[in-house]
Amino acid sequence: MPREFSRKDRVADALQRELAENIRTEMGDPRLSMVNITAVDVSRDMSQAKVYVNFVIPKVPEEADTAIEILNDAAGFLRAQVAKAIRMRSVPKLRFYYDESGERGQKLSALIDYALASDAAKHQQGDE
Repeated sequence: MPREFSRKDRVADALQRELAENIRTEMGDPRLSMVNITAVDVSRDMSQAKVYVNFVIPKVPEEADTAIEILNDAAGFLRAQVAKAIRMRSVPKLRFYYDESGERGQKLSALIDYALASDAAKHQQGDE
């Protein structure tokens, strides 16, 4: 019987949980407040992990770039913390990326709402 989730998926899930906890508790930098890990993508050989993050408090692009740079600079520290918590032969190297999918989704939703409202206004004018 096949497993429900591959090892890669289980490792990604465990990394996401541990990184979220460690960033919240171990990182003392105030520029990293309200970090949300949206996804972790682990390579097939488990040597690399792409960690996608966004911020609950909206940041200007420069602040987001700074926060991503801080996370990438602390990747070794975070990797060591994860290695203490998760029993693995080797913990993947971490690389952090800013996830813009939430912002893009909000913009698309606003465009759809605008299109629906303008369409409704045109139909309403045609009925008069």
